[in-house]
Amino acid sequence: MRCEHMKSICFVTAAPLTLRAFMRNHLLGLSEQYDVTAIADFTPEDLSGDWLPGVRLVPIPIARHISPFADLKALWMLFRYFRAHRFDAVHSVTPKAGLLAMSAARLAGIPNRIHCFTGQVWATRRGLVRGLLKNADRLIAANATRILTDSHSQREFLVSQGVLKLGQAEVLGHGSISGVDIERFQPDVRLRESIRTELGVPRRACLLLFLGRLNRDKGVLDLAEAFARLARDNADVWLAMVGPDEAEIGAQFERRCGDAMARVRRIDYTPTPEHYMAAADVFVLPSYREGFGSVVIEAAACGVPAVASRIYGLTDAVEEGVTGLLHPPGDIPALHDSLLHICADAGLRSRMGERARARALADFSMATVTAALRVFYEKILASKAQG
Repeated sequence: MRCEHMKSICFVTAAPLTLRAFMRNHLLGLSEQYDVTAIADFTPEDLSGDWLPGVRLVPIPIARHISPFADLKALWMLFRYFRAHRFDAVHSVTPKAGLLAMSAARLAGIPNRIHCFTGQVWATRRGLVRGLLKNADRLIAANATRILTDSHSQREFLVSQGVLKLGQAEVLGHGSISGVDIERFQPDVRLRESIRTELGVPRRACLLLFLGRLNRDKGVLDLAEAFARLARDNADVWLAMVGPDEAEIGAQFERRCGDAMARVRRIDYTPTPEHYMAAADVFVLPSYREGFGSVVIEAAACGVPAVASRIYGLTDAVEEGVTGLLHPPGDIPALHDSLLHICADAGLRSRMGERARARALADFSMATVTAALRVFYEKILASKAQG
């Protein structure tokens, strides 16, 4: 039953994983002060667990991809639920959830409608598809009363693309949708030794780490070519690729790596990414699109510098020349040169790693980001003290 004396917030996302990975700490923190509901395409297992105590979980099937019939059904279900519960605020994350939730919330008369942009699928698309997806984001912005972006450079990009007006969006603190768990992600000499032994990576080798979904947008094929060239002339460079092969490009990756595959270690899934970060010397993310690059900050908290592409989002996560190196997206020779430079200089890696960790702790801790979100809601839901 809802606590009638408390302000109410409803969070909406398509996938429960988004809540688990990025929003859990925020929802738990806000539930101490507000009546909090979370809507997603929950499974029975999601609903039976106690992973969000104090938060009401409501299953509404929201498809991630375009599905006209399913989308209209979800829109109607959201509208009815919002009308019935009269939330003080609805907050959406991810594109499809934003499109449906902001539209339904506006139709239902919800006074505070907040959407958080965390990256744009259309940034790497062309033609009609790009136009459709971009207009969907414009509609989200039109229906929302407040817009958040999880990085300053993403906000600038959306303004430059005509999706947002200047001054329409805000960034909480230094950015990041979730912040980093600084107790979980930290340097660990014991883990470094054990994971390297498990992977068969020499103790003194320079271990590069990619962690994320294997697809073209993440730049993994560029990484394969750059690593193949790097490995030809450097016998002590290794690469760990951690993450699911969503786009089924594993075979292409292997072909582009060629003989260098002998020094590549593939891990399809891990519930403990911090273990591999603790074992790594350099985190690599040659992505073509990122809203912020939370994984870069997690690696930074482990004392690992980054080599990443110079795109919006990642320019917030990496302080160029201080916590890592940046290269133009799609520029394989520049990626190779950045990797060669940082792999050849252990002192540089150490200095950048120390600075990266200090920056992660100072600006991007989970507690810092959650506190910023609480202040945000205190302002927009300001009222007399509740009893």
